[in-house]
Amino acid sequence: MKRKMRRLTKKPFVRDVAVMASGTAAAQAVIMALSPLITRLYGPEAYGLMGVFTAIVSIVGPVAALTYPIAIVLPKRETDAWALLRLSLAVTVGMAVASAVVLLLFQTSIVQLFQLQDVASFLFLIPVVMLFAGLLQTAEQWLIRTKQFAITAKMTVVQAVIIQGSKVGVGFFYPFASVLIVLSALSKGVKALLLMLFAKPAEKQHHREPRSSIKSVAKRHWDFPAYRAPEVFINASSQSLPTLLLSGFFGPASAGFYAIGKSVLSLPVQLIGKSVGDVFYPRVSEAANNGENVTGLIRKATLSLAAVGVGPFGTVIIFGPWLFSFVFGADWVTAGEYARWMALWTFFGFINRPSVMALPVLSAQAFHLRFTIIMLITRIAALAAGYYIFASDLTAIACFGVSGAILNSGLIGITLQKSRHYDHEQSDGGNDE
Repeated sequence: MKRKMRRLTKKPFVRDVAVMASGTAAAQAVIMALSPLITRLYGPEAYGLMGVFTAIVSIVGPVAALTYPIAIVLPKRETDAWALLRLSLAVTVGMAVASAVVLLLFQTSIVQLFQLQDVASFLFLIPVVMLFAGLLQTAEQWLIRTKQFAITAKMTVVQAVIIQGSKVGVGFFYPFASVLIVLSALSKGVKALLLMLFAKPAEKQHHREPRSSIKSVAKRHWDFPAYRAPEVFINASSQSLPTLLLSGFFGPASAGFYAIGKSVLSLPVQLIGKSVGDVFYPRVSEAANNGENVTGLIRKATLSLAAVGVGPFGTVIIFGPWLFSFVFGADWVTAGEYARWMALWTFFGFINRPSVMALPVLSAQAFHLRFTIIMLITRIAALAAGYYIFASDLTAIACFGVSGAILNSGLIGITLQKSRHYDHEQSDGGNDE
């Protein structure tokens, strides 16, 4: 048994996941240690307003660079990767400027259309968040490509200390929603700056290679803005819907319950799921380039995540209300009821990380876009049924959670089917040669 453990820990994939997970674990420990104090300082309504703002930027932030940063990991040639990095930064600046222009021209109409009166004064932060988000995505993907996982892990901890510590420090003197919103807007910028400051310079192994143009890599990776960016935007919209709708239907406090529930349930997702995904992406890309069995990699990673996730998500399903009341205070017991149902779809979202990461490698981004559109429609229908038929926020969350679990499990099954087809084609191609 000890020999197996030694062999396992020596594997680069396991070692890299452990490095990423350790940094995320330390960051989440900081967040959880300070969260009981933060929730008592600010209260459900302030959390709800922050949740509404976070929901808005969670929709637009992921497409700040039109998902071009995700492509940085894929090219074999370093010059292509550098060109994608420059392209990502250029697109980020353009998108941030475009969002600022849109807000200047149509802010009043946007506020009225989406009922955003409670956070209208903070919408000017959206272009700033988009700029920070694009910079962070580009920096993260470059560090993933160059396998600087330790730097990412360390800076994740430093960011958590800075942002969460600021929430507590300022909250003692000024415990208002504006503090939470501004610090949330700055968080991605803080991490992006830290990554850029402490990243090791890339080795210049590509000096003999011809310089790749931004135009050529943009054309070669056209499927990212065409398919991946809309998919990411729609997926983010579907996940942010409960916050926006709960705030509109039942008030900011209800959105606050959802926000804290989602924050707690994201702990294992950030701790292990994202770490596995970040390391798995270059690994599955390498496997595809080398003709290895992709299906086996996806299946093994998915089952491993399922085994890890049963404990924490099962605990929330069984003891949610009591846990939230004990940790965050009696005012948050409803958040525990929400979390019970949210844990269903979060669990399947947790274990589908390998499938989602494999889809660009399988050239299945068009499928992912279609699937996400179906998910958005289904989730809107689920929330509408909970509100209009049952007039209950808890029932709306229950419908949302169950539908999310079914859809995410379906995504895993279809991805495995596509990977088997991909492996079969690769095998036939190899035999033909």
